[in-house]
Amino acid sequence: MTEPRYDTVSFLTDYGTADEFVGVVKAVIRDLAPHSTVLDLTHEIAPFDIRAGALALARCIGYVPGGVVLAVVDPGVATNRRAVAIEVAGGAGVIVGPDNGLLAPAVAMAGGADRAVELTNPEYQLDAAGATFAGRDVFAPAAAYLCNGVDLYELGTPIDPSLLLPGTIPLPRDEGDELITEVLWVDRFGNAQLNVGPDDLPAAWGSMLEVSIPNPTDPSDAATRTATRATSFAELAGGAIGLVLDSYGMLAVAMDQRSAADELGVGPGDQVVLRDLGEPEPSVTAVEFGRRPQ
Repeated sequence: MTEPRYDTVSFLTDYGTADEFVGVVKAVIRDLAPHSTVLDLTHEIAPFDIRAGALALARCIGYVPGGVVLAVVDPGVATNRRAVAIEVAGGAGVIVGPDNGLLAPAVAMAGGADRAVELTNPEYQLDAAGATFAGRDVFAPAAAYLCNGVDLYELGTPIDPSLLLPGTIPLPRDEGDELITEVLWVDRFGNAQLNVGPDDLPAAWGSMLEVSIPNPTDPSDAATRTATRATSFAELAGGAIGLVLDSYGMLAVAMDQRSAADELGVGPGDQVVLRDLGEPEPSVTAVEFGRRPQ
């Protein structure tokens, strides 16, 4: 009899919570692996948005405990896309989900894949009338049996980890005096995270930047604002736009207690062009000596 190996399943989906999907998946895991605990990372990824799911999973992966990570954003369910389980970090964790680019950034951030299988063994799956709920019938049982100590290779056919579908996270483009960036994510507070780390900004750039939002239908027509590089939201008083280093080490366009995304009309995937404006001019008040009021 196998001994329990993992006791935690970290769970991310686009299922939402209005329907029973999340609850049913958690029930299957609990039934098959009663010792396990399921942590909900999020279930509010926009439906079918693989890139948003991949970015969220990558943001989470450095903070989840050892164990199984179950991620399902799966518009290709019931097609020939593969269901996979990927061992990482010398066996400290296994990432389970569809092979559609969702898992790749998290796998990379965990140090790369050690072993991988396609989940093809029916002994470790649920019987189902249809094939459109892989989260319940394929992925949840795989997560549970891994928690129970079943070896990865028992779950299906070994595959070459280098052939897993890569994710698609854009890189910023340096075009001389401009840095072409993209909004990766807008959090619930309206902060628009860019695909830019602090080292991506040229060292010679000052603390003032021009933030330009091109019109997709007319690139010559762009909304332009001035932004200040800041270390906190509170520095951006009075409706100022700023670039703040967020909790994931990326630069985000932000405002103080207001939505920068709403203010600028941007969302995930939108282009943002940054330009250097140098340092602000010092404020000087003229004083004339030797004059007294009459």
